[in-house]
Amino acid sequence: MAEPRPVVIVDYNPDWPLEFASLCQVIGSALGELAIAIEHIGSTSVPGLPAKPIIDLDVVIASRELLPQVIQRLAGLGYVHEGDKGVPGREAFTCDVMTPQDGSGRRWPEHHMYVCCQDSDELAHHLVFRDYLRAYPQVASAYAQLKRQLSERYRNDREAYTEGKTAFVEGVLRKAMRE
Repeated sequence: MAEPRPVVIVDYNPDWPLEFASLCQVIGSALGELAIAIEHIGSTSVPGLPAKPIIDLDVVIASRELLPQVIQRLAGLGYVHEGDKGVPGREAFTCDVMTPQDGSGRRWPEHHMYVCCQDSDELAHHLVFRDYLRAYPQVASAYAQLKRQLSERYRNDREAYTEGKTAFVEGVLRKAMRE
């Protein structure tokens, strides 16, 4: 079994939106009309926020009935469907190749991709959290501080790192939904 990768938080990289855009172009071309939107989520989507250097994105589809077609088209790019991994409303995909199978020869930026239906609670949470951090830099700063502390404490335990953020994220979501 492979060693778990350490949790490393780096300063915000202004190339992250460009990396998202390159992923979006390839994935959007492959999915065509099946994708309503492709959203940049997670910490790399918040300007100035330190993050693990991994782009997170949600592909938004109209309904779950489209998922088999989405799986098939994404497989053509080298993606493997992993199921919901215990998170209802969010289908996870991993890419088993380092370059998109689109003929470009470029390398994928490291990323996590999920497919969500447009009415998914998980999608709504991702977007609300992202938008709140973008709108309130002081909250983003507090989140950055927490992420750095947790990455030092749980450098070799991604699960504990993620669990350590849960109360903060849930608090932001509650506050954002009240406003």
